[in-house]
Amino acid sequence: MRLDKFLKVSRIIKRRTVAKEVTLDQKILVNGKVAKPSTMLKVGDIVEICFYNKTVVVKVLALNLSTKKQDAESMYEIISVNEE
Repeated sequence: MRLDKFLKVSRIIKRRTVAKEVTLDQKILVNGKVAKPSTMLKVGDIVEICFYNKTVVVKVLALNLSTKKQDAESMYEIISVNEE
């Protein structure tokens, strides 16, 4: 699954266009490397997202093509949240 689609479906980022813009600004790393919106994710990948004043690190647990709001959090596990 593409990185931008995963971020939208898992509801980490609400809109796919916003996920794409954040990725193009090089604010997302996958397994320690700068990622593009088209980066293909696998179960077990580590995604690091740099928001405005914090960094969130999550582990991909599932790659569902669509999901209900209450099931979205089962797609990832939060490893750490660092406030800056």
